Amino acid sequence: MKEKIELLAPVGSIESLYAAVENGADAVYLGGKMFNARQYASNFDKEELKKAIEYAHIKDVKVYVTVNILLSDFEFKEALEYISFLYNIDVDAIIIQDLGLANLVKKLLPDFELHGSTQMTIINQYGAKFLEELGFTRVVLGRELSIEEIKYIKDKTDIELEGFIHGALCISYSGQCLMSSIIGGRSGNRGRCAQPCRMPYTLINAETGKKISSKLDKRFLLSTRDLNTIEDLNKIVKAGIISLKIEGRMKRPEYVAVIVNKYKKALDNLYNRSDRAISKEDKKELLQIFNREFTKGYILGDFGKDLVAIDRPDNRGVYIGKVIDVDKKYIYILLEDSLNIGDGIEITDNKGNKNGIIVDSIFSKGKRVESCRKGEVAKIKKNGNVKKDSKVYKTSDVLLLEKVRKSFTERDKLKKIDIYMEVEIKIGNPIKMHLWDDRGNYVTIESKEKVQEGTNIFLTEEKVIKQLSKLGATHYVLKDINISLQNNSMVPVSILNKLRREAIEELNKKRAIINKRIEISQKDILNKMEDIIEKSKPYVKTRNKLLSISIQSPKQFEKIDLNKLDRVYISYWEGINKCIEEIKKHNKEVYLQTEKILTNLDFETLNYQIKSIGIENIDGISVSNLGTLKYIKENFDTNIHCDIGINAFNSFTLKFLEEYGVKSVTLSPELRLNQIKNICLNTNLMCETIGYGYLPVMISKYCPFSVIKGCLSDEECDRCKFRYGYGLKDRLGKVFRIIRKRGTTTIYNSQPLVVIENLKEIYNSNVDMIRLDFTFEDDIKEVQTMYYEFANNNIAEKNIIEFVNKIKKNTGLTKGHYYRGVL
Repeated sequence: MKEKIELLAPVGSIESLYAAVENGADAVYLGGKMFNARQYASNFDKEELKKAIEYAHIKDVKVYVTVNILLSDFEFKEALEYISFLYNIDVDAIIIQDLGLANLVKKLLPDFELHGSTQMTIINQYGAKFLEELGFTRVVLGRELSIEEIKYIKDKTDIELEGFIHGALCISYSGQCLMSSIIGGRSGNRGRCAQPCRMPYTLINAETGKKISSKLDKRFLLSTRDLNTIEDLNKIVKAGIISLKIEGRMKRPEYVAVIVNKYKKALDNLYNRSDRAISKEDKKELLQIFNREFTKGYILGDFGKDLVAIDRPDNRGVYIGKVIDVDKKYIYILLEDSLNIGDGIEITDNKGNKNGIIVDSIFSKGKRVESCRKGEVAKIKKNGNVKKDSKVYKTSDVLLLEKVRKSFTERDKLKKIDIYMEVEIKIGNPIKMHLWDDRGNYVTIESKEKVQEGTNIFLTEEKVIKQLSKLGATHYVLKDINISLQNNSMVPVSILNKLRREAIEELNKKRAIINKRIEISQKDILNKMEDIIEKSKPYVKTRNKLLSISIQSPKQFEKIDLNKLDRVYISYWEGINKCIEEIKKHNKEVYLQTEKILTNLDFETLNYQIKSIGIENIDGISVSNLGTLKYIKENFDTNIHCDIGINAFNSFTLKFLEEYGVKSVTLSPELRLNQIKNICLNTNLMCETIGYGYLPVMISKYCPFSVIKGCLSDEECDRCKFRYGYGLKDRLGKVFRIIRKRGTTTIYNSQPLVVIENLKEIYNSNVDMIRLDFTFEDDIKEVQTMYYEFANNNIAEKNIIEFVNKIKKNTGLTKGHYYRGVL
């Protein structure tokens, strides 16, 4: 293996940083106290960030800082101040999701390395090219990509590819999940995901409400296993991934230590071209430190039941034995593995009831002991209603935690850096010391005191070496030293010690700065931002009050009134040309709407569809993925509309999209009305918001039916009877309908977004167009009529109230985030 492969570790605290660095990470990623997608991790304040970067850089480890959330307009000033701070303290790169922020950073700090967050949903070669041309150095690919898809992207682009190799997985395409946001106002795009995917659901027929299968009743149908690819790193590296990313910024330092240590061993085996398999002990420690059961993930072909663990969403631990007896005070466990005082165990009976215990005492053969081994019977204190024949799992191994903690806390276990010295000691002159490392850093230092001629006591080479080698509290070890010592020379030992300390401090300063940047002032950055804003101020324009409709089928097309709309978004289906002709007869705009998820090979199909329609016969194309945006821009001369998959959350993103040639955009459904108004006042683009519809709350490659069908891939999806008409019912009885189409599952909110009562207020926020989204509904004519007539003042408000009350009674409704916003 010629190319240097980076092992990238998650860091949620300063202790996790030490754990990652000392166990072999080549780089770490972490977040500050703001603007990052793990707001519930400890994270780093500014002083901690400085300390972290200094420590990592001295140890030859790079630091990437996450600024990977969507930003509102009102946050950009603070965000750029923060990013300029990161630039000045020598952060190696920042990880970004927000397009507007990325565009500004490239203009203001062109030499600051940008990595495209997995939240940008880069899942095809055009998406990777898009970021490459924008100035990104690296892209974190979507977790849904296979080895073959990654190879394809690698062959088509020059951008660095980063991919996840271990840890928790999102069931949704990252950046396309609104479930936490819509249900509870905690946005994953803002770093506050509440993980509703880890909750239980029942798969039902959405029309009848009946359960599909008892196997899928109140199960964790969206809860993924943890990714583990340690046995297949060679395949991942050969595919073109140059940065192997471990997930886990919310995990404890010991977790980071174990995972990094094991993957470092596996990576070293690759470098050394060793066929040595991962040891059983290493595999066991990976399992023990945390697991929700393991999967090899989409990257290595796991699908369906091999991807999720529907019986529980949390740590499983490691099976260690069986309860063979229980009395009033004690539990008796026949062990198949060791048990130690301080271990955490979970005892599970045949009905799935669980009891968690921290073992504070163990008895064996009538004696109190510290531990028991395989084959022995351990007697421990009873806690809860434990039954005979229950299985016992070790969820926390005290000896493993103690061992790995030593790897980053005990001085003799820490990584040391080789340094070299030359020392000149000459009577009547200051001591001269030259110190350097293998990285090319060079330090020259002189003592303030001059060397004296000794009378009875003289310096020897051995004594000088002894004093200058005392580096135990530092990051270094003396590899070689050359001493020029004049006979009869004498200085106090304290001078040698002081000289050594000063030289090490200077070397630390040099090693801590890798990127050699010229410091910039935050004031200059903000002034330049204001200049950019001033130059790109929107021209004064009259906002329209238009109505658009999005439909998914010919049946829906037959039911819409083409006289009561201004634009139609139409999905591709057989016979679409006749529908387009009818729309144009009514002198209305028609846009072909493309899918949120397009793989590398899907562009051939899209190209065929567009050419069969005739680009001249439509007014434009709606895109929901950055790859699709680039593909349409490059290949077709037409208007481009950006749908909600692009995550347009601020006016800076709209400025970029305008520069790119986009004509209109659907604003993020996570925006409040006051944010929408500010955006619309600061853009020339036509702005649209969604006024009705079942919002897509999750887009996934996974299909819940694959668990019981045993599907090994998504190849048969388009012929599957479970494509439509089904849903997930949550603990509160809410039903989230599912549509499976071309290998993609879309889960829709349980209630429609209905803001007809607020139409005038929304239009007055300077929105050009309000859209009605129809997905699986058939009765759409009334909705369209009521919205259109109320927007045009042709219907009384009491009729609107009656209409809204009917929806409330039938399905319930939501006003989305227009008035509550997101955290």
